[in-house]
Amino acid sequence: MIRMRTFGRRPLGWLGLPAAAAVLLIVSLGSSTALAAGSTVGFGFQTPDVSGFPTGSVALSGGGAFNLNASAGTVHAGGGFSCTSDVGQAFLAGCLQGEGVRWDTEALLPSTTFKCTGAASELLKPATTGQDTVVIQADFYRAGDANDESFSAQMIVSSHDIADDIQGTQNVWIQGVGCGAATVHFGA
Repeated sequence: MIRMRTFGRRPLGWLGLPAAAAVLLIVSLGSSTALAAGSTVGFGFQTPDVSGFPTGSVALSGGGAFNLNASAGTVHAGGGFSCTSDVGQAFLAGCLQGEGVRWDTEALLPSTTFKCTGAASELLKPATTGQDTVVIQADFYRAGDANDESFSAQMIVSSHDIADDIQGTQNVWIQGVGCGAATVHFGA
């Protein structure tokens, strides 16, 4: 004769109720902690030409993630960059054609104002960090400078046109260099 043993539901007993309450408490605390931490947004982009100021152009690519929570305000991102023609003004002044290796982030900025050409007649435009746009303070490195940043400038990366007063799509900006069209992806 073959006996089959069946396992039915057993009462939780005296230990089961506190254990179930502890699990519910941990899950609810974890959920509220995640909500308090804010929304983390990932992004990636690539552009062969950021330009517009009197001299210089830069190829730029990279990505990372940032947290929209005002108290957290964190960003972790980086990528590659190369000056494709000599930059003679502002924050990347002295970056010569062919120079440049990488960039990384120094800080997440809530907003900034910018110009794509630097012309006195061009109006300042606003940009704000959100679900589809990130404004950052970035450090740029040339070969030979090791871990000491060569340049520091603000950047904007957006999934939409940030300068509708300029023909074409402009969705990446480097302070003192200009704007460019990029392939950009954002996701939460």
